[in-house]
Amino acid sequence: MDRLKLKAVLGSHPHVQAVKSGELRSDLFDLDFIAYTPTNTAFKPMVREQALDVCEMAIVTYLMAKAHGKPLVLLPATMLGRFQHSYALYNPARGVLGPSDLEGKRVGIRSFTTTTGAWIRGILANDYGVNLDKIRWVTFEDPHVAEYVDTTERAPKDKKILQMLLDSELDAVLGETSDHPTLRSLFPDPAAEATKWYTHRGVVPVNHLVVVTEQLAKSRPDVVTGVYDLLKRNKAQVGPAGTPDLVPFGIEANRKPLELIVDYAFQQALIPRRYAVEELFDETTRGLN
Repeated sequence: MDRLKLKAVLGSHPHVQAVKSGELRSDLFDLDFIAYTPTNTAFKPMVREQALDVCEMAIVTYLMAKAHGKPLVLLPATMLGRFQHSYALYNPARGVLGPSDLEGKRVGIRSFTTTTGAWIRGILANDYGVNLDKIRWVTFEDPHVAEYVDTTERAPKDKKILQMLLDSELDAVLGETSDHPTLRSLFPDPAAEATKWYTHRGVVPVNHLVVVTEQLAKSRPDVVTGVYDLLKRNKAQVGPAGTPDLVPFGIEANRKPLELIVDYAFQQALIPRRYAVEELFDETTRGLN
């Protein structure tokens, strides 16, 4: 069979460097890496136009794309996972603010549908009892999935999220970090909170996995398996990303985080129903471990 050339976008992660450099290659296909900086700028064209063959993608973007019938197939290959507690900031100039104090406040977030945002809102709602509907959400970008109706307040086009926080136009922001001396973490000790959360949940919050087009999955399932195997070989070379492993590979290793982010996305009305983990994959990728 003909050797395929696949257009691909993957971030600059340690566990994909050998694949991106060409040190690790497949006998079936070549990966032609397209530069998108930051990586999340590739998500919209992938969802809306299937502009690539292989693409890193935020898991909530994929869940929403699936809900709207986009022809994409998920691989259980995590590109980015991280504990989320350090990605929430507030400005103490307006008084001390904690996770339980956000109701009635103006909270900025790049887009309401970001995966980091969904994880943190899930933590706020399920671990701190916050009523998310009582927060005044201010957003700066459209969702990647065009069909999603965004009812949040849109920040003026000339405004930047952290500057609005510094100017006291927002009470807090999610999905951001900063070393600005004025700003503080919404969670007083993010590392300790993350440890406590992991002890309780036993879940690594995965942000980005990998998708391929449905056309590729249907026409060349062997190539899709080959893409996964190549990424898995690279991951094996560098070993786990910390303890716990923040970039799990395989359906079983990703089952608990996928179940929880599906739960959070459903609670937040980002998707119309809870999907079983097996539903997130097709007949080829469902067997990958």
